[in-house]
Amino acid sequence: MIDNSRLIELLTHVIVLFTAFPVHECAHAWAAEKMGDHTARNAGRITLNPIKHLSLWGTLFMIFLGFGWANPVPVNPGNFKNPKKGMALTALAGPVSNLIMAFIATVVFRVLYAVYYTSEAEMTLVYYLLIIFQYMIILNIGLAVFNLLPIPPLDGSRIFNLVMSDSTYFKVMKYERYIFLGLMAVIWLGLLDAPLAWLRSKALDCVFFLTDWVDYIMMFILGFGGASV
Repeated sequence: MIDNSRLIELLTHVIVLFTAFPVHECAHAWAAEKMGDHTARNAGRITLNPIKHLSLWGTLFMIFLGFGWANPVPVNPGNFKNPKKGMALTALAGPVSNLIMAFIATVVFRVLYAVYYTSEAEMTLVYYLLIIFQYMIILNIGLAVFNLLPIPPLDGSRIFNLVMSDSTYFKVMKYERYIFLGLMAVIWLGLLDAPLAWLRSKALDCVFFLTDWVDYIMMFILGFGGASV
């Protein structure tokens, strides 16, 4: 028997692959371009085309395990007027893009929620859309929070570089590949589950707080007073 919830979860992972990952990487490329580095543009990475961004293993991990990665956008810090600041802002653009997507998905989710719970008719499609948008919110927030960790090669390590000395930063970067393998092992063992869940919860609270206005608008439009999310 087919498990509908599992199918929806897999479908949402695929949707995230074709939306959240391309937007995340395109944001990196766009930010670098705006600050004077054309490396990503020359590599064809200022695009929302998923094929330009997805990696094989990162895609498989995302579909089946719920976390993954895309091909990193090539950046030449030597093209920035201020290399440290340029790298930090380029790195920050990715997680910020996912938080914006989570915000938009939350607005849509709350509109659908209000429509679904005030309708007298059966709305199967809206119900499944609610589940999909719920997953999209959680996965986009999860992607943003995870990438903000100050661990190489995640975006947070580039941002954290602003407060590190050059010598310390380059020493850390020399072992980036090994640190990444260690990070994958830590994730596999579930050692980051609790702190990441706490961070996701706080970020989710913030996104819902910032979208409370949707409920009030829907109350006015639909004339109801008891279906706040």
